[in-house]
Amino acid sequence: KMTQQMRDLQLAQARKPPGPSSPNAAKRLYRNLSGKFRVNYTSFDEGSLAGRGDKDKLRKSYLFQSNAALFEAVELQDLERVQELLKQYSPEELDLNTPNSEGLLPLDIAIMTNNAPIAKALLQAGAKESPHFVSLESRCLHVSTLVREAEQRLNELTAQVVNEAPSADCSDKEKQLKAWEWRYRLYKRMKAGFEHARVPDAPTNVHLSVASSSSVQVTFWEPLSVNSAVVTKYKVEWSCSSTFSQVLGEAVVDKLKNLHYTIQGLTSGTAYYVRVSAYNMKGWGPPQASLPPFAIPSNWREYDGRAPRRRGQAEALDHLLSQVKTVHQHCVCHEPCKNQPQSRKHSVSKSLKHLFHPGSKFLKALKRGLYLTTIFYKDDNILVTHEDQIPVVEIDDSYSCLLMQDFLWFTKVSCMWEEILWLRQCVTVSQSSCSCILQTRFKMLLAISQMQGLLGIQDLGQVFFEPVKDKQGNILIVTLKEVKSNQTFESVRWVPLCKLQSSRKSVSSPEEPTALDTLLISIQDKLAYHQRSSHALTPGLYLGYLKLCSAVDQIRVLVPEQLPNILCHVRIRSNSNVSREEWEWLQKMTSMDEPVPAEPEAESSQDPFFHELQVAIKELMSLVNIPLQEAKDFRLYSQEVLDFGEQVSFLLLLPPSDDVCTAPGQNNPYTPRSGFLTLPLQIFELGEGR
Repeated sequence: KMTQQMRDLQLAQARKPPGPSSPNAAKRLYRNLSGKFRVNYTSFDEGSLAGRGDKDKLRKSYLFQSNAALFEAVELQDLERVQELLKQYSPEELDLNTPNSEGLLPLDIAIMTNNAPIAKALLQAGAKESPHFVSLESRCLHVSTLVREAEQRLNELTAQVVNEAPSADCSDKEKQLKAWEWRYRLYKRMKAGFEHARVPDAPTNVHLSVASSSSVQVTFWEPLSVNSAVVTKYKVEWSCSSTFSQVLGEAVVDKLKNLHYTIQGLTSGTAYYVRVSAYNMKGWGPPQASLPPFAIPSNWREYDGRAPRRRGQAEALDHLLSQVKTVHQHCVCHEPCKNQPQSRKHSVSKSLKHLFHPGSKFLKALKRGLYLTTIFYKDDNILVTHEDQIPVVEIDDSYSCLLMQDFLWFTKVSCMWEEILWLRQCVTVSQSSCSCILQTRFKMLLAISQMQGLLGIQDLGQVFFEPVKDKQGNILIVTLKEVKSNQTFESVRWVPLCKLQSSRKSVSSPEEPTALDTLLISIQDKLAYHQRSSHALTPGLYLGYLKLCSAVDQIRVLVPEQLPNILCHVRIRSNSNVSREEWEWLQKMTSMDEPVPAEPEAESSQDPFFHELQVAIKELMSLVNIPLQEAKDFRLYSQEVLDFGEQVSFLLLLPPSDDVCTAPGQNNPYTPRSGFLTLPLQIFELGEGR
């Protein structure tokens, strides 16, 4: 069969132009072709093509050439070109796992020539070994056949070149001869690489941890020695016996970007032993048992059987809101709302034209009062009115109430942008009391409706955590919303932010800028805050630091600027689960009034959780600029683990009880370094875990 394949290949080559006569010639050939591969399809005169079928043929031709270029790059050990092709094309476009005429895949050539960098690049792209190699014997036979047939072809061509008189055909045969000499050397290298290789050593740093009440997670590193052959996969086995006399299950890990595996569907309270072994082209190496040797699936809630704190809360609140709506739906004040035609909801494209209409109710300048402004941004562009102004509407021109209370109420309303009309009707009922607070909040709802109507968009975005004020008595409540690139709006004026800032004609002095000038000056900081507040933590268990400070009308919480929706924190480990045994140890430590374990101890290596916690506390103390010796007065919150979804959880580190919340005028001896800010507690609660 192999001989027939080689004959077919020779016939095909006889019909094609002569191949590369040397490694350098081959390298020049595929690099010249590669330059053509990078040409965009639209650079061709597609008008000359007969139709769509010809375009498809053209693309298939490109993909075939890219597959050939990948084989050439691997054979010539050109790592840079391999990486370029893998980045430029998908595995499917490259036919990454389709064998060539010799029955080989790019990964086979890389591992049999022991080119570890190229093999790893291919593995991360999803490359597999040839399915023809079902055993060591089949691989050995396949490579030996390639070497033998290449040698036979080499001898035939040598005899033809020696015996024939000089001619054009002879010149072609000389080129074929040089190409086969190079291919013969490649196959011999592959055969030598296979013969000298040995099975890999056992993986290193095999660590076992409890992932949940029904799963455990094993992480591991590559073997210290792969014995001249790249590791292409790993095998994870688990058993209830330390001798693995009965293996309960096994799994193959062939995605090598992250070396870990989670074993699911286990029984809570049962001990499971795990071991991992590595594989290369010579077979499976010896297994390595994990440390600790076994793990018992569990969760900290099993310690006292408590249910999740937030279970059913969202559903209960939705039900409560539905009941409130039901009670109010028959009110007289809601008749106009019920009779409101569906056309009330402006289409986006139609309503945004109001931005440029002379009758627009957006304000050009501020007088003394309370205002709402909305910043829509896309990349480095800002949405503006027809007069190149950020959209601003008036809330109250004679505001005199308690700003912080109303502002915090406004931030809660921002969670219900779709319900503004309904909320307006509800507040109208109570307006007869004529209280300052109710009147102001009704005006806030009117301003929101006005902004929504002028923009034609209900969702005005996220409220910035503090209003913008000036000495003239103006107050700006700012909302921010990022417009995704795939969203399209008609008749909208987008202005580069730098142009908007440079072209604005300020009517105030640098010493006393207006609220609008202050907003434009600091708009980059506000956009950065908005983007950062939507970032999510990577999965894991974290140690958070809870520090509050109080003022006359609010309590504020310390947060990092880079992630303002989360407390100051460091990651303890990638596994977010706290097992029952770990929680029991933590409870025991707190009940004995033990100090926080800040300094590493010799026996900490015997307890991974203890050691991880010590390292995290030391890192967190440094982060918030607190001397490590002060950690003895700090406490770990032992009432619960704070869960944020299924992948992120927090333990809390608390200062001494007298220092948890700093009172106005109280001296704080430990000021965090730059990179932190304080948010109003209610604002933080709204954005927590967002």
